Amino acid sequence: MYAVIRTGGKQYRVAPGDVVKIEKVPAGKDSAIEFSDVLGVSGTNNSENDALANASSLRVLGTVMGEGRGDKILVFHYKRKKQYKKLHGHRQDFTQVRIDSIEVDGNSFTAQK
Repeated sequence: MYAVIRTGGKQYRVAPGDVVKIEKVPAGKDSAIEFSDVLGVSGTNNSENDALANASSLRVLGTVMGEGRGDKILVFHYKRKKQYKKLHGHRQDFTQVRIDSIEVDGNSFTAQK
């Protein structure tokens, strides 16, 4: 069972028990987070088209595990013959989330323990 969610301008394929790094969200450690923008689900017994038609019943629940900053990315601008060079670094903030369950039409799929 997996779902495709959209958050922070990106799409993620998640399954129960997965740990994903998403764009930073204002939530503290060990707090619950709900992704209601679910683009698709797979692996259910019923028809996926029926589940997508009833989009209000699709939810993905997760728990915030922590926050951090990604690796440094160096941005280098250069113009030849003009003696112009510029080096700039960037580190993107992220929130690490563990996916607890995927809820589809009242059925809850959780991670195996």
